[in-house]
Amino acid sequence: MEVVLAQPRGFCAGVVRAIEIVELALDIYGPPVYVFHEIVHNLHVVKDLQTRGAVFIEDLDAVPTGSVTIFSAHGVSTAVVDQAKQRKLQVIDATCPLVTKVHLQAQQYSRRGFETIIIGHIGHEEVEGTMGSVEGPVYVVSTTGDVSALNVKNPDKLAYVTQTTLSIDDTRDVIDALKQRFPTIQGPELDDICYATQNRQNAVKALADEVNLLLVVGARNSSNSNRLREVGKQHGVPAYLIQDETELDKSWFVGGIKKVGITSGASTPEVLVQRVLDKLRSFGVNATRELDGIRETTTFRLPKSLTLKKAEQTKTEPAVKVNL
Repeated sequence: MEVVLAQPRGFCAGVVRAIEIVELALDIYGPPVYVFHEIVHNLHVVKDLQTRGAVFIEDLDAVPTGSVTIFSAHGVSTAVVDQAKQRKLQVIDATCPLVTKVHLQAQQYSRRGFETIIIGHIGHEEVEGTMGSVEGPVYVVSTTGDVSALNVKNPDKLAYVTQTTLSIDDTRDVIDALKQRFPTIQGPELDDICYATQNRQNAVKALADEVNLLLVVGARNSSNSNRLREVGKQHGVPAYLIQDETELDKSWFVGGIKKVGITSGASTPEVLVQRVLDKLRSFGVNATRELDGIRETTTFRLPKSLTLKKAEQTKTEPAVKVNL
């Protein structure tokens, strides 16, 4: 068998930034550092940071007063921000800048008197955070059926924003349905959709043309990982979502499977992909290649307060004497 790797795959810039924030906070302040929700949706990443002293919590009341607390990449509601201030927590915000942009868009629409529609999945941390950042009526739709059933107060004063882990392809039909039902609705340009989500789905489409089977390495609670598996299936390829190499099933690879495609979600570390590759070699894989694709160069700056604190700490640390 041959393995064909998708390009791009794995970590996006927002995930890289979020993980670096936790690592840097642990370096500067020492453990424990508290993280509100999973920093990103990947158990391997979470467990690794736990071993270094990160404590993941779902309720700010569990955090001792004044402690260093990091908001996850998915963003939080205004109520959570206010609660952190009341408890005098030292907050470091690891919200992905693209999620922050969605919050700002929704808030601007709300201030102008628009009812806000979020295209996304109810219960997802990002959607919950966006809903909680907006004053006034907010609705969540996932399908064209949801649009048909929508009951708004003023159909002439509506605006929409989208969950960042959905691609242009994921949202196109819903946006079209919204515009058809509410012709005056306002919303962001399509290029405001998360670049990483769209790039990874495009790579899976290209991969599906070449392989007999698709493996998506990612967490079960990762929205973008689940969507990558769905994209593969929609393009006629048997597709499986696995968290790591232990979930591989040898029976998947019988019956003439000659080419296996592998991709990974935006919060999946490359080490998990390599572990899957190592396991597949025992199943008969004897060649590996990577598809040509977009080489992502996007980076996001770390919070200024954190980098300044590190620079200050480094400057004041005493020099180490070396006896020659």
